[in-house]
Amino acid sequence: MPGTRSAALEVWEDPAVSVTDVGDAIVLAPTGDAEVEASGTGLVFIPGAKVDPYAYLRKLSGVVEEAGATVVITKPTLNLAFFDQRSLETFTAAAPDVDTWFVGGHSLGGVRACQLAEDPAVAGLVLFGSYCANDLSEASLAVLSLSGSDDGLSTPEKVADARVRLPADATMVEIDGANHASFGDYGVQPGDGEAAISSDSARAAITRELVRLLG
Repeated sequence: MPGTRSAALEVWEDPAVSVTDVGDAIVLAPTGDAEVEASGTGLVFIPGAKVDPYAYLRKLSGVVEEAGATVVITKPTLNLAFFDQRSLETFTAAAPDVDTWFVGGHSLGGVRACQLAEDPAVAGLVLFGSYCANDLSEASLAVLSLSGSDDGLSTPEKVADARVRLPADATMVEIDGANHASFGDYGVQPGDGEAAISSDSARAAITRELVRLLG
């Protein structure tokens, strides 16, 4: 599912955000033009199944602009996170100045992020329309789970059922009106519900919660 070109171009043209393709990943970093310095905190983010990594540029750029975080969006093997068994260090190496790392992902990418969150070097976990298959309930992690009330794939019921595999203090936020594709910019996804909010509104909600966690 190709990313929406106009949404990606908006980030490429943003003077506050540097976009660098490093081969295995895309790195979003603060330039300092928004008077926000690099914070030393980073997020390795794994795309959903068969979704263009560039589809996540705009939804993730807000935390770069507002909190000075660095975001490394991976390019999964065969565009499927389950086939990508590369280590976390493969991607953190793209931003050597970051000293505190979170992992996250959308949909199937979030499932893979849950596995990487078992690495003791990881400070926290971010889920977009996703949930864990492995048990992290006893992990010392800061966890943010963002879901959509109109998600037809990672439905609110599925997210609720998997809540037991997250730490008791995990932050669970349901974005009213968001569907599965609201967490990226790539158009309509088969099997999804219909979003009742705009892409801008979804981005604002995502940015607000990511800044609270990473800022």
